[in-house]
Amino acid sequence: MIWCRFQRENRMSYGLVEGGFVREVAGDPFGGFEAAGARHDLASVKLLVPLEPRTFYCAGVNYRDHVIKSAARRGAKPVFPQRPDIGYRANNALIAHGENIVKPSDAGPEFQYEGELVAVFGKQVRNASREQALDSILGWTIGNDVSERHWQASDRTLWRAKNCDTFKPMGPWIVTGLDPKDMTTNIRLNGELVETFATGNMIFDAVDYIVEMTKYITLYPGDMMWLGTDGLPRNMSPGDTIEIEITGIGTLRNQIVQGV
Repeated sequence: MIWCRFQRENRMSYGLVEGGFVREVAGDPFGGFEAAGARHDLASVKLLVPLEPRTFYCAGVNYRDHVIKSAARRGAKPVFPQRPDIGYRANNALIAHGENIVKPSDAGPEFQYEGELVAVFGKQVRNASREQALDSILGWTIGNDVSERHWQASDRTLWRAKNCDTFKPMGPWIVTGLDPKDMTTNIRLNGELVETFATGNMIFDAVDYIVEMTKYITLYPGDMMWLGTDGLPRNMSPGDTIEIEITGIGTLRNQIVQGV
């Protein structure tokens, strides 16, 4: 099943993608729905961010190669996480497939993408077993964790380095019934393949995170968790187009524009 959120004229709705069409849905994937609405040509609607999360979780440093290469660039020894460790992002930063990433006028040259798998939760869980953790995942989408590295290194928190408006493209939709171990992530900058990696080759997978997190907090339907990136991201500049493709899901594409 492929879930999307879309706008047609002045109406916004959840929908089910069926080939080149989207079926309008009454309700949503979290609280019940009826797929009895109109059927629209996918090209005739505007895709929105596939959900507006209740809480926006993120996992950092979750691929070994990313840790190794990032440490080498800093001239430091790699330090790997010893347990699942979670952070947060801000909803204001979310934009949809096809919308523009705005590089602030005072951002530095190390303005980079991070292609990430995103787990979307469909059930409430607390103190989850591994089986309950897996069952709590509704489906998967794609995120681009845009980062300004100078701010990331110099600020006390990530409030602007990762949470500026437009810094979190996500989409184009949510796909159910997938296994990350079967996925490959491909990242293209201006059409050039700059990174490819096995999506499921994480230090800690989604289930590891859910089991650890729910010892302390409750996860709710409509929460989501971004699961980190691999490799060594390149710099992006205004005029560039960045594409994050994850097999089984699709491609998230955005252009970078200059802020004023």
